[in-house]
Amino acid sequence: MGASSSTANASPEAHERREQETLASAALALPLLRAAFSRAATTASALPDALAPPRASFRLPGSLPPPPPHFHDLLARLGPAVASLFFTDGAAAGAEGDAGWVPFLRGFNRCCARVSASRSLALLLRVYAAAGAPCGVQFQPDEGGDEGGKVVGELAPEEIAVFLWMCWVMAWSGSAPKVAADDGGEKSEPVVVLLPDVTHLVLAALVSAGAVADDESVWGWEISSGGKGVKVQEFTSWVLSTASGLGNCLSRYVQERLRSLAADSTEENSVSTDNTTFDTSDVYLLTRGRAWAIALSLRNKLSEKFLPGSVIGMDTEDLLYRSSVHGKGLSRFWSGVEGYNGPMLILLSAFSKGGAENVDSGRRWVIGVLTEEGFESKDTFYGSSGFLCAVHPIFRMLPPSGKEKNFVYSHLHPQIRVYEANPKPVGLAFGGTVGNERIFLDEDFSKVVVRHHAVDKTYQHGSLIPNQGYLPVEASVLDVEVWGLGGEATRRQQNVYKKRENIFSEQRRKVDLKTFGNWEDSPEKMMMDMISDPNRVRREDR
Repeated sequence: MGASSSTANASPEAHERREQETLASAALALPLLRAAFSRAATTASALPDALAPPRASFRLPGSLPPPPPHFHDLLARLGPAVASLFFTDGAAAGAEGDAGWVPFLRGFNRCCARVSASRSLALLLRVYAAAGAPCGVQFQPDEGGDEGGKVVGELAPEEIAVFLWMCWVMAWSGSAPKVAADDGGEKSEPVVVLLPDVTHLVLAALVSAGAVADDESVWGWEISSGGKGVKVQEFTSWVLSTASGLGNCLSRYVQERLRSLAADSTEENSVSTDNTTFDTSDVYLLTRGRAWAIALSLRNKLSEKFLPGSVIGMDTEDLLYRSSVHGKGLSRFWSGVEGYNGPMLILLSAFSKGGAENVDSGRRWVIGVLTEEGFESKDTFYGSSGFLCAVHPIFRMLPPSGKEKNFVYSHLHPQIRVYEANPKPVGLAFGGTVGNERIFLDEDFSKVVVRHHAVDKTYQHGSLIPNQGYLPVEASVLDVEVWGLGGEATRRQQNVYKKRENIFSEQRRKVDLKTFGNWEDSPEKMMMDMISDPNRVRREDR
């Protein structure tokens, strides 16, 4: 009763402070926020500097054109832009003690409190425009103030690419290790960081908005080619349906920067080059850009598995099978995935038949399948969940439709051959029905057939390859990769399974010669006795 009366008699300032602390504690621990606030309040530039990304030199791989000149200027103004947009009420301008604590929490909650995905994307676009990006985005404040305003305007293809790179840098800054300042205060040269290729994401946004037709024009499309832009409302719709993870970029970024500020005030805002290689080349089908696109599209815990791979590349220990290394064929594939009872990503690169010029012109496409359980040798479909995705040249994620559960079909030749009037196909399949699969990969891994989504009720509708019509598309397979996503525990279980199977195989190979050492009990003597006197009456020994 005393507590209720004290709460009722609390001043408005105390009530607001308690409300802001409760809201902020849902995102970050209050002691950590206290430590970050005390260090941010030392000077007026402490918080903008802390909210800036680590110092690094960003560039694209040699085969791609460089990012626009204003991209590095945008990153340099990112910290001040976040501070000025959200922490404007004297939160860090030398306001020490309780005087600036509530404004600091208020600014933190503006950008990190849980809000709708569209609201989070609108805040991210505000940061993008406030950092000085030359874009056509405008803001229309409502009657209650500018925070709930409407975002309007248009984004050109190059502006979408720069926006996506800015979001990737935000995700990268959380994984970049810090380096302390030298005794002399000298800063090391910034490490070179390769930006991911986001062409497939930009193209997906343009095709979704109708700015680029989903036909032959998709092949060879480049960001630098320009073209028609996308309205902010259309871009928002595409993000919510395909790349919903973009809405979390700002909240994650601010939390990571404040966590870094609270951890050690002597850290420099740069990245360490020791034992870390950010200049990684994308040598696998699962490039960093493709891993990031998959991470943005997923809304479950598997998204966290792809985020580190989108920054520094996937862990090669998770590569279960690669046809260019382990050999093509279902048996080679099975030796890599057998016993792995966890989620897996299968990527398949192919080119449609119609002449060798398809390969030379770069008309190779990549599709993927995300399964949430291990493979089994069955002549029927099985599985509980999964995703299909078009990966290159355009990105699409096709989640389950909920109508059927024909997620995976993996049928090997049986060890004991028997006659079958209607033998089931041997190979891998995803979606559709037996004999009419949406994706079917033959046992030699030389041919893949992709059918129209009308034959499939398991996965949602959508084209997996550009310019896909109603007829089945038969293509030649170039490469197949399988990545395990179950973590170290699942890998250990698979190793135990393989060791046990090897022991059983060795036992089956061994022959007990003692059973052939006694002539009286041998089948050869029995046959000889029957031939010598077949009419002799024999009594069974009991």
